[in-house]
Amino acid sequence: MTGERPVIRISGHGPDPDLREVVDDADATVAAVGPTGVGAVEPLVAVSRGGETAFHARCSPDHARAVVSALEEGDLAAADPDAVVDHDPGAARLPQPPLAGLGTGERAVLGACGWLRPASADDHEAAGGFVDPDPETVMRVGDDLRGRGWGDWASDDPVSETWDRASRADGETAVVVNAHGNVADTLLLASAPFEALDGATALAGAVGADRVVVYASSADERAVETAREAVAAYPNPGVGVEVVAGPPEYRAAEPTMALEAIEGNHRLEARLRPPGPDEVGLDGDPTLVHTARTLAHLAVALRQGDLPGTRTVTVTGDVDAPATVELPETGTLREAVDAVAVDGGFKAACVGGRFGGVTGDLGAGLDPETLAGADLGTEGTIEVLGEGQCVVEFVGKRARFAAEENCGRCVPCREGTTQLADQLRAVYGGEYDPGGIEELGRVMDTSSICRFGVDAGRPARTAVAEFDAEFAAHADGRCPAGSCRDTLEAPT
Repeated sequence: MTGERPVIRISGHGPDPDLREVVDDADATVAAVGPTGVGAVEPLVAVSRGGETAFHARCSPDHARAVVSALEEGDLAAADPDAVVDHDPGAARLPQPPLAGLGTGERAVLGACGWLRPASADDHEAAGGFVDPDPETVMRVGDDLRGRGWGDWASDDPVSETWDRASRADGETAVVVNAHGNVADTLLLASAPFEALDGATALAGAVGADRVVVYASSADERAVETAREAVAAYPNPGVGVEVVAGPPEYRAAEPTMALEAIEGNHRLEARLRPPGPDEVGLDGDPTLVHTARTLAHLAVALRQGDLPGTRTVTVTGDVDAPATVELPETGTLREAVDAVAVDGGFKAACVGGRFGGVTGDLGAGLDPETLAGADLGTEGTIEVLGEGQCVVEFVGKRARFAAEENCGRCVPCREGTTQLADQLRAVYGGEYDPGGIEELGRVMDTSSICRFGVDAGRPARTAVAEFDAEFAAHADGRCPAGSCRDTLEAPT
């Protein structure tokens, strides 16, 4: 989408038909590109001519008429854009405008999101995609690349360790792109699927795999559909690639339960380990399970010659609109939260996914060692709790979710989550045992067979450590946030 002809890009989760009808009348190339990851600016209309792009956030059909008129007059600024950015005329990545969320960080991995047509092989090739690296180069990158997300079998560890085990195991190796459940992984499939596919096929070539499976939740229909379109358009992948939609349950993202879903098993249970899936995985063969984020980082590193050193972070909760941003690992939680507008003032955040750690301090760095040292999760999500949120109620709901949604395979998780929910419910009856909550969480952490049980006690454990006074107040019959019912019964 370069050349003398102007280009109008419409990004978001499906453009408004009325908006598209207006823009289609323009004397320009009109492209429906993928979501940017920053909902507060969408639908985003970007009008490019040469090396200049005018951005119009939350563009309505009425405003789009002014945009088309300005383009016809030859003055992109005439339609009062929210930002105008100068860039290389052949820019293959989103020129970052100074808009909420989009101006944050670097977008090395997210650069195609909101700029390229998601399933266009031509766009991706023009952006330097479809690299064909030698196996030695891929393995060398793997020495420095660490897994991203709890759905990655190498979560927080160098991926080359799991690659080495798979290469020594018997059987036909498979590669699974696990895009289930995490917003950033879903964004990549919906907006930049070739990034994950490039990483997966490069890895498959390096380890001699004969099968790549892209796995996502059936609830993420756009991501699944776009991934299938991208697979169909992928030129000469050198390996068989298929897309499988799994059940929408949270636990279905756990690597071994993902394999159960791909194999078509209706009852999802975590597999005992060892051996791990890198030795005995899909259909008994060695299988490398990595998130879309991990494989996209691999693709970017192979294309540009080094790892970008960034982390994708999704900020949700009490904010005006969720946002997925990409920051250097040297960045902080605060920088990510600053990319959104917090509703009602900041009180705390649950950092690291559904079972992340609860903290009121956003000064921690984004690298996994710092997050782990602060007893926070590394899933790449920050759920903001506004001032009106009750921390006790929040972690109680997380414990109850864990008790209801665990797979039931191991006793520490099955029984531990139930006991934890009961202990938190008892706080409303005047029984507060912080030592018991901490000890129960420790047992679950050290003896559960998968990350679901290992992490399930963390929200309560960290909340008790930092918000002890709020728990004590509930035991005395008072909710400091004023959000619990007057009787202070445990919320249903």
